[in-house]
Amino acid sequence: MISDPGTPTLDQLRVFLTVVEVGSFAAAARKLHRATSVISYSIANLEMQLGVTLFDRETTRKPQLTDAGRTVLAEARTIANGVHGLRAKVKGLLQGLEAEVHVVLDVMLPAERVVDALKSFREEFPTVALHLHMEALGAVTERVINRGAVVGVSGPMNDGINGIERIGIGSVELIPVAAPNHPLASAEGNVPGAGREHTQLVLSDRSQLTKDKEFAVLSNRTWRLADLGAKHMLLREGIGWGNMPRPMIQEDLDSGRLVQLDLSEYASGQYTFDAIYRTDAPPGPAARWLIERFVQQNTHEA
Repeated sequence: MISDPGTPTLDQLRVFLTVVEVGSFAAAARKLHRATSVISYSIANLEMQLGVTLFDRETTRKPQLTDAGRTVLAEARTIANGVHGLRAKVKGLLQGLEAEVHVVLDVMLPAERVVDALKSFREEFPTVALHLHMEALGAVTERVINRGAVVGVSGPMNDGINGIERIGIGSVELIPVAAPNHPLASAEGNVPGAGREHTQLVLSDRSQLTKDKEFAVLSNRTWRLADLGAKHMLLREGIGWGNMPRPMIQEDLDSGRLVQLDLSEYASGQYTFDAIYRTDAPPGPAARWLIERFVQQNTHEA
């Protein structure tokens, strides 16, 4: 009759992992500051509880893992890593470190800046869960105000809004573009106001906070799109013209899939970014570090 294995203690698993790491019972005893007999007793008890032999002690001088021992080793390491992670999270909580951080970023923020900040955040705070939201225009500030995110990176759509702290972190250049077969792109020279006579693709503001504000909208005819990726796709297909952040379309400009338009009324503009948070809900250590990372990026670029 096969009985179910028992439940090993964390200390038994620690002893087991130490023996594997240092290669002998005596070395494990020195590292754990215990007698060698105590190490042997712990391993014997662990083997008895699990009902398998973990080490081959007969054919070699140093204990060698059996097939069962190698299987148990993988699981023991998983358990140990989980315990270490638990301790690190609790330690962070005791020190005031957030268990999780909700962040909302403007879709105009260059991908290189987003990747740099989040990869660095993961390395600096491996125990903090990060929830990332991407929004456009006033929806960034609205999510912070509604406590859906503790930190945001917003475009120039939050001026005059009370209760929000703002920290400038730079800008991105917006340029008017269209597909090479678009009338504004194929014309040798555009007369003043030419952009107003063709459909402009415009990123729509889904928030109630700034729904009546416009940013660089010139045309009398517009298509409103809720997604910057969709706008990018339609521009490349020649469906209208529009303003796009240069880093996002630089490859299209280089390859000729898009061309920068010569419009006297709008050659280019700077879309500024602020790191924002509620003044009555200041960010914790991890969120503050993330803000500082965005500030450092801007300093480096400058």
